Amino acid sequence: MSTMKDSQGLYPERPVREELERQGDTETAFGDKSPGVKRIEAITSCFTAWHRWVLLISVFLVAYSYGLDGTVRYTYQAIALSELGTSSQISTVTVVRSIVAAAAQPAYAKISDYFGRTSILFISVLLYALGTVVQATADNLSAFSGGAMLYQFGYTGVQLLVEVLIADVTSLRSRLFFSYIPAMPFLINAWVSGDIASAVIETTTWGWGIGMWAIIFPIMAIPLFYSLIDAEIRAKRLGLLQEIPSPVRTLAQPSLWTEIFWQVDIVGLVLLAATFALILLPFTLAGGTGNIWKAAHIIAPLVIGFVVALPAFVIWETKIAKHPAIPFRLFKHRTILAPIVIAMLLNTAWYTQGDYLYYTLTLAFDRDVTSATRVQNIYSFCSVVVGIALGLVIRYVRRLKWFIVSGTLLFVLAFGLLIRFRGGYSVSDFAGLVAAEVVLGIAGGLFPYPTQVMIQSAVQHERTAIVTSLYLASYSIGSALGNTIAAAIWNNSLPKHLYTAMGRYNVTDAATLAAAVFADPVGFIAEYSPGTSEREAASDAYREVQRYLTITGISISSLLVIASLCLDNPRLGDQQSLPNAEGFTTPVSSKERGNDHSEAQATVDGKQIRAE
Repeated sequence: MSTMKDSQGLYPERPVREELERQGDTETAFGDKSPGVKRIEAITSCFTAWHRWVLLISVFLVAYSYGLDGTVRYTYQAIALSELGTSSQISTVTVVRSIVAAAAQPAYAKISDYFGRTSILFISVLLYALGTVVQATADNLSAFSGGAMLYQFGYTGVQLLVEVLIADVTSLRSRLFFSYIPAMPFLINAWVSGDIASAVIETTTWGWGIGMWAIIFPIMAIPLFYSLIDAEIRAKRLGLLQEIPSPVRTLAQPSLWTEIFWQVDIVGLVLLAATFALILLPFTLAGGTGNIWKAAHIIAPLVIGFVVALPAFVIWETKIAKHPAIPFRLFKHRTILAPIVIAMLLNTAWYTQGDYLYYTLTLAFDRDVTSATRVQNIYSFCSVVVGIALGLVIRYVRRLKWFIVSGTLLFVLAFGLLIRFRGGYSVSDFAGLVAAEVVLGIAGGLFPYPTQVMIQSAVQHERTAIVTSLYLASYSIGSALGNTIAAAIWNNSLPKHLYTAMGRYNVTDAATLAAAVFADPVGFIAEYSPGTSEREAASDAYREVQRYLTITGISISSLLVIASLCLDNPRLGDQQSLPNAEGFTTPVSSKERGNDHSEAQATVDGKQIRAE
């Protein structure tokens, strides 16, 4: 087996098919590609320019809908739980959604590879609407949480599949720009969502505020389905779908269910979901409260998750699964492993400064609700603007690595500014914080989405959906870790610093007031204005704890720089993925400028083999 690196310097060439069979790692029972991947390739080969633009515009409409809904739904959720008398249980709903978000990503990817993007997207939209209706009509916490779970299943599926569809229909050099289509609505929603939520609550109920999206969202998805179905009809007329199993016909034949069981890797997906749930649930619920970490209901799931579920999943995927949901052999390659690490570290670092930023802004900077909310949106707004501009640049530059490295370095710089500007009532203090968030946003535009393009480029089309799902799931894992770290620092440090600061400012009954500030900072702000001893003491304590959070963040973000340096720097061409991804070398056909996959071939050690 040759160990000479290919022209892109990514992977050593090897007889891929023979190597995969030797490892027992033939990911699909249908040749080189799963039925769903073959189906989307046949469909996109029939795309006209009109189909492509309708699809991309439709993606924007769908993303605008779920983006605006997701933003305002948090407001309605708080009001709903308050009216139901369970406002203290808001974390329960958040936990349910975060677990579903992490566990459902790989499941949707694997299932869509078999049954096809369109059918699974339809099911996702259906679950989205059904969960929305259940939430809107809920009269207790159980019903509301159940609706939130159904809604999150649908939302996660739609969010993943629009990213995968963009990867299906775009070339590598254009993908970064088009990948920002689902994020573009935030440029509008960031500034109008608060006004919309207020207007709805003033004129109607939270139930209608949530429930109306069961009508709006499916309607917005109609053009997306139309573009896919119309192209599928064209492909069927040309006979491109004759040899590809139909999702409907497959389900109608019980004899094929065994093949579906192994092809989709049902056991692997269940074990993966159990691993995510058992590990992330304790992290999310316990936060940073020391006495909770000692509780049996926190320790038991962690032990089962790490000692039983995770090893069982790894053994199943590597030794038993015929077509593993997670091809572990891919993790040998740094351009796949490094992006997953980057995604996890990014959210871990971000949440150390972002989790309690709102309270720091209102108390230590004396900003009103509107100002504090807008500062929190600066990161996302700037990252989208910079990312869109970078997407246009990459169409011509065609290389990503050094933009990614620059972004991680700026991310570290931003945390340095956040350490310096963590409180103060002057204009310059607030301007320093805003500048830090702007730099953080610029960094966010230079490396998260480009890293997603990098990981997609490093695999064949067959595994585009699964690596995208793993990348997005890594964000959820990072969020859980970041929330836990931030909560640990906040809950264990702030009470002590509040008590010490109250004593330093000679505040009477320091212990009682310190406990009151910690429990209800919003109420404290309304009672004590800047300049009073009580407010100055509390501000000092908040600034000090925010310093701990930002120092932790800069330590974690420094690891991002190391991970980014591990990436390769391939030249992004007009293909769907790099020709030599995973050791294959695919010749650029004359149809590469279009999207003809019907004559796809692969070269292995100098031999031509036609894709089955």
